[in-house]
Amino acid sequence: MAAPWRDVVRDAAAVREAAAVAVDAALLAGGLMRTGEQPHASDVVNYAPFTLLPSTVPRALFEQAYAVQQDFNLLVDAISQNKEFLEQTLASTIKVDDFTAQLFRIYMQVLEEGLAQTVFLGINRSDYMFDCELDGTAALRQIEINTIAASFGGLTSRTADVHRLVLKVLGKTEEASNLLPNNPAKGLALGIAKAWELYGSQRAVVMFLVEEIQRNIFDQRCVENELWNRNIRVIRRRFRDVFEQGSLDASRRLYMDGQEVAVVYYREGYVPQNYDQQNWEARLLLERSRAVKCPDIATQLAGTKKVQQELSRPGTLEKLLPGCPEAIARVRATFAGLYSLDEGEEGDRIAATAIADPDRFVLKPQREGGGNNLYGEELKQVLEKIKDSPERTSYILMDKIKPQPALNYLLRAHSPLQVSECVSELGIFGVYVRQGQELVLNQAAGHLLRTKAIEYADGGVAAGVAVLDTPYLV
Repeated sequence: MAAPWRDVVRDAAAVREAAAVAVDAALLAGGLMRTGEQPHASDVVNYAPFTLLPSTVPRALFEQAYAVQQDFNLLVDAISQNKEFLEQTLASTIKVDDFTAQLFRIYMQVLEEGLAQTVFLGINRSDYMFDCELDGTAALRQIEINTIAASFGGLTSRTADVHRLVLKVLGKTEEASNLLPNNPAKGLALGIAKAWELYGSQRAVVMFLVEEIQRNIFDQRCVENELWNRNIRVIRRRFRDVFEQGSLDASRRLYMDGQEVAVVYYREGYVPQNYDQQNWEARLLLERSRAVKCPDIATQLAGTKKVQQELSRPGTLEKLLPGCPEAIARVRATFAGLYSLDEGEEGDRIAATAIADPDRFVLKPQREGGGNNLYGEELKQVLEKIKDSPERTSYILMDKIKPQPALNYLLRAHSPLQVSECVSELGIFGVYVRQGQELVLNQAAGHLLRTKAIEYADGGVAAGVAVLDTPYLV
């Protein structure tokens, strides 16, 4: 997959000029993040890191990723409604993983009490890499599906315009016109707005549940501003605010500072560090409420790695999506090899195989957010340590995907301009809304391409490893 600007990469003067234009264009377009030094201040910002040049993506695989997104939306929604499947699948994990266990306890508690929520909103992002097969062809392979706080739908909508300008500066006007428009923020806001409308109270607000440190605030503001443009009022609160000021009335309507909340959109709550005892109590209060949670706790559990591994077992998709053979075939075609480390003969064999040949695999804990996976020697050391312990059931094993690297420049504030061998990961945003048993919205909402230097095995943009990118379809 040779990029049509391979010649440019080696032209130092052209690269320097294009990089200067690119940085100014990113700042002009609002591709911004707060700084690590002053993460609470919006008057000290810099550009979100991005590639100088768009990266090539096989058109057929890009279209395949879009085509399967509605199927993944249906699948996540089906899992979230299947108590028996979640119970069976997570039974071994919740014995050894405290975080998943605590989520599961809240899930069971709200089910026993009876769900007050009648409208369900899913915003997810299915992430893929392009695996280089032995015959040289590339195949689409799913890395994971993020069902909570799937980020960068806002900032990525700014990136294509920057790359369009860069290509023009480099004399690639025709190629610039081939870059696709992309605005996930608009699609995500459409889903939130639909859920707000179906909740049925014009006075109610949408609450963004946000982290204590909000470096990525502008990404969220892109979605927020789309809602304000629809005259939907948005408030931003943290877990601690919910604990201190949140309340439910007799009908389990959620109130914050006296304002009724129609939709809670989580941009927080996906890793153990997000919780202390007060935050867990706040989470329970939110889950017990009538408000539309995005995601509700069942949908967050549907995004765990253990569920991902279980979906690859023969017959599982057929049980979850009965009567949908075409959708099942599309979903299954994206799966990489996934293996259980549950206790027993199969788990023992898989663990031994991975210890003997660690470079073939990735070891994944039940975590979102990038930077958690284990590779190579580290994978081997961890597995050797836990191979005879129940702790190994808190992980899954996945075949390591081997994409074809390409040369690019990764533009980061205060970093030297140098060429890197890079690989990319494509994410497709999906949005769905269900009222009772009726699916009223189900669509792909845009894409996110992230690129990183090959020396980094794991980690996303927020983790400081990958950078924003734009696909150039070939």
